[in-house]
Amino acid sequence: MSLFGAMDISASGLTAQRLRMDLVANNVANINTNRTGKLTAAGNQIPYSRQVATFVPRPSETQFASVLGETMGSQNVGNGVQVASIDNDVQEPFVLEYNPESPDAAKVAEPGLPVGYVRHTNVNITTEMVDMMSASRAYEANVTALNVSKAMASKALEIGKG
Repeated sequence: MSLFGAMDISASGLTAQRLRMDLVANNVANINTNRTGKLTAAGNQIPYSRQVATFVPRPSETQFASVLGETMGSQNVGNGVQVASIDNDVQEPFVLEYNPESPDAAKVAEPGLPVGYVRHTNVNITTEMVDMMSASRAYEANVTALNVSKAMASKALEIGKG
């Protein structure tokens, strides 16, 4: 791997973690958003759904990297990461609250949503703070790796001046 390849890998990690931080900020900003403008088939409100990013390894750019990856049992060796998709979190259910006076209350019963209940977002502030800390630490690790690569390049240039 070249020196600039290491910097490119760190840069892809920085970009990925910045996206994660943006998604956390978006989720926290929409923690009380019950009206998204979307309705179910029965005409009930659909609240904001937490968004999460899915990362995958970047594909190999050279034939050598592909062969090396297959030999080592992995398709992508040392190429960084890329965003595969940004999806709504379907693992976490919406929070239900009985409040028949609310304009967001269900007027028609649906599976999992009785009449008079309001669906609230599935954003949990604790989960978002943990994700934010994880993204922040991963970002810091990528900055450190980038700085080490930069220091190595600088020392190599000093040796070359010699």
